[in-house]
This record gives sequence, C-alpha cells and structure tokens, in this order.
Amino acid sequence: MTPGQYRRVLLKISGEMLAGDQAYGINPAVLTTLAGEIREVVDMSIEIALVIGGGNICRGIAASEAGMERASADYMGMLATLLNALALQNALEKTGVVTRVLSAIEMRQLAEGYIRRRAIRHLEKKRVVIFAAGTGNPYFTTDTAAALRAMEIQADVIMKGTKVDGIYESDPVSDPSAAMFDTLSFLDVLNKQLKVMDATAITLCMDNHLPLMVFNITRPGNLKRAVLGEKIGTLVTRDVTPEPPRRAANV
Repeated sequence: MTPGQYRRVLLKISGEMLAGDQAYGINPAVLTTLAGEIREVVDMSIEIALVIGGGNICRGIAASEAGMERASADYMGMLATLLNALALQNALEKTGVVTRVLSAIEMRQLAEGYIRRRAIRHLEKKRVVIFAAGTGNPYFTTDTAAALRAMEIQADVIMKGTKVDGIYESDPVSDPSAAMFDTLSFLDVLNKQLKVMDATAITLCMDNHLPLMVFNITRPGNLKRAVLGEKIGTLVTRDVTPEPPRRAANV
C-alpha cells in the first residue's frame, strides 16, 4: 500500500448514474464501465463496498410528493436499490470480481441479510460488498445509509461518485461559471446548504470524523486515482480551513 492510499473505502453511487443518458432504467454500457473501474481497485487489494441509490427506477421522496404514503414510497425506493445492486453484481462477476449483495430487507433468494461482522469478513476476503435496501427503514436516504454503513465497516473514507468534478458553489450544469472547492469542512457544507448529501448523512460523518470525497466517477481512471489518495474532486473533513473555490474547473 502506497502512502496516502486508502485501505477500505465505501463508494456511494446514485441510481441516476446507472441510467446514463437514459431517462430511467439501467444502461448496460454504464454498468460495464463501472465494473471495469471497480475491478482495477480490487486488483490493488483495496477493500471496497458500495451503496447504490434507486432513483433511476423509483424515488421514494418523488412518489411521496405525488401523493403516495411516504413509508410505502420509501420501501419501493429500497427495492429499487436492490435491482441496481443485483445488476452491478452481475456486471462485476462477469469481470471475475467476487461480489456479495447484503440487503437491509431480508430477501433470502436474492441477497444475504445485512450483518455487520459478515460484511467486514467479506471485505477482508477481498470480496466487493454491495449494500442494498438503504437502512431498511423509511424516511432515511441512501446517503444516510452510506454514512451509516461506512462507519459500521470502519471505512477510511466515503467516496461519492458523481457526474461533476467535485462540490461547487452553485449548480455547475445551470451555471458554467460556478467555482469548485478543493476542500471544505462539514460545517461549511451545512451552513452553505451545498447539495452534496442530506444533512443527516453530513452530520453523521462530521460527528464520527469520517472524511467524504466527492469526485467525477465518469472520467476514466478517476476511481483508481481517488483510492490512491491523489488530489481529485473535493475533500470534506471535520477540521479543515477551506480554500477559496477555483473557477477554472470544468463540468
């Protein structure tokens, strides 16, 4: 292991990421590319776990806003994350990566039930672990599930893979002149109301000194560079003096 390299990471990916350019669903080409990126990390003997959202299939909050009872809508969203987890498991195993899906909602025919010690043991055996069904409870997002699982498995960092290069002062898609931060504190994220992860997830990370890295996972090789400790994206920690944002960053 080289200096600065992470030993165990939790990668958070949105469901929308798996849709690619599609309006919804799963894009097989995106799955194949992502599996290849993860395979490179596994080949370096780095332990990696994943939490995937379900927004490409069903978003609980959106269904709730449309009139559905919130708990039912959230459970539907949790089931959507299991579909994504199974799809990614299949893509990873096609590359020869041994993978386990652990679900917070028991579905024995499809996935193992989530047990913390079991998850850690899989990671120690260099298996990729995919956490599905969020926390198993309504009213909690997959961002919060990612923070919770990262702490439970004693991950060194949460890495949130996005379609942009890091955390910006405003939406870089609608505002191309938006500047990107290289470093931030969790308090800055909360105070500036930056749309990175929900407040519960950010607070969990802050209270437990768990770093958060936000980076562009669509750029080839970025995941490998991130786990090697290279300075890409935005790093959020509890105690940091934030640097001024850079306006030269590209979307």
